[in-house]
Amino acid sequence: MGPLAKELFEATRNHIYQFREEPFTLASGRKSRHYFNCKKITLVPGRLHMLARVLRDEVIPAAGLSPEAVGGLTLGADPIGCALSLAYHEAGKQVVPLIVRKEAKSHGTGQKIEGEWKGVHEVLVLDDVITTAGSTLQAVSAFREAGLVVRHAVCIVNREEGGEQALREQGITLFQVFKKSDFSLVKDPD
Repeated sequence: MGPLAKELFEATRNHIYQFREEPFTLASGRKSRHYFNCKKITLVPGRLHMLARVLRDEVIPAAGLSPEAVGGLTLGADPIGCALSLAYHEAGKQVVPLIVRKEAKSHGTGQKIEGEWKGVHEVLVLDDVITTAGSTLQAVSAFREAGLVVRHAVCIVNREEGGEQALREQGITLFQVFKKSDFSLVKDPD
């Protein structure tokens, strides 16, 4: 974890992590006593800006990546993609933000992917929290159906519960800002 990521961790760990005896129901349908609400990062401007800098200056370069487009399934990836695109813009590089709808529009052009992706070859898939990678894989499927290459994904928190393996089985390498095991507040394993 680089210096910016450590600063983000300290600024957010008491906001995004919750533990309780009565399990939470996760988006995957699984039950867990551990919950990560990354909206406490992505919907708070100062924290979102810090996250974008962590991704741009630490996580993505450490992975050896130089994205031309970023995005994922709405809603988790939307603020991350837009903030990261703006952070790259501040650094003089154009990185296109893309949004994958859960369903194609039933009106207008009927698009499933939003954004200016004409001429884009490859997209870096984003998500806030990965458990089983179900949402991330929905985005991957939409991007690939549209003819885009997807080989890498980035998330804020990897819950370390099978999502990384599910992505690997689809030829995708996952990079994360934090792992569930980074949180010293974890009381006991599920």
